Amino acid sequence: MSFFNKFFSKEKEQELDKGLEKTKSNLFQRLSKAVAGKSTVDVEVLDELESALISSDVGLETTIKIIERIEARVAKDKYLNVNELNSILRDEVASILTENNTTDLDDFEIPSGKKPYVMLVVGVNGVGKTTTIGKLAYQYKLKGLSVLLGAGDTFRAAAVDQLKIWADRVGCAFFSKGMNTDPAAVAFEAVKEGIKSNADVVIIDTAGRLHNKVNLMRELTKIKNSIDKSLPGAPHDVMLILDATTGQNAMEQCRQFSEATEVTCLTLTKLDGTAKGGVALGISDQFKIPIRFIGVGEKIDQLQIFNKKAFVESLFKSSSSVSEEA
Repeated sequence: MSFFNKFFSKEKEQELDKGLEKTKSNLFQRLSKAVAGKSTVDVEVLDELESALISSDVGLETTIKIIERIEARVAKDKYLNVNELNSILRDEVASILTENNTTDLDDFEIPSGKKPYVMLVVGVNGVGKTTTIGKLAYQYKLKGLSVLLGAGDTFRAAAVDQLKIWADRVGCAFFSKGMNTDPAAVAFEAVKEGIKSNADVVIIDTAGRLHNKVNLMRELTKIKNSIDKSLPGAPHDVMLILDATTGQNAMEQCRQFSEATEVTCLTLTKLDGTAKGGVALGISDQFKIPIRFIGVGEKIDQLQIFNKKAFVESLFKSSSSVSEEA
């Protein structure tokens, strides 16, 4: 584990392994079946690998990119042993994540010189947005930072109450103007309150925008502009929350939200409940938006920093070579 930073504990490593188990099982069982009895990587093996990647929701475009790179390697080397396939696939997955703007953070860090650090959180209903905000606030509180949560989801029944429960649970400040109020005004005043109270972090919740509703998407721009008026240069991050279990629908949500507002980072939730963990690769490849956090369980402390080295290591840990499982 020499490549892990000091904050990636054995416990976190085990959580990640467990969270990716369904994806690993789906991918490597199919790949092992494809190479059974094979001595070289042929068209049949590549076809099965392509199918396995797509079934893991890596996405068609990214899958084709991976297959083409492996085909180029086969053409270059003239002969590719199946023992090498797993290693090459691992290298290509690592390469895709490296090509993305994702950087391996040491901890739940906030940018220096930005106080309060303001994060606007967006995403459709049901992806775990409010829960992620609560878990994130918990992590910041553990670092000794003061946090204020702003209840900008003013339309969904009990949304304000749900965020208040999280604020109380974590022990952080809470700002709300109640239900059916202007979310842009809530965001503006929440940031002002954060400045007044000398908060280190202000996290603004928003309503679960249906990504095909143009008028609601435009409202996100209004909220963002309102925050900038309250604190020039803010929000410092616009985080899109995506549910990994939705696979390619998460890709479409990412496309729509990134067109509607300047999404700067992503959180993938419910990674532990799906065999579609490959969506992390597709999103990284297609959008180049950094994946900042991943959800690997329901507990308050089961929000992890997305460490691409740890992700690749965990994804391939159960199979040092596909031939061994064949």
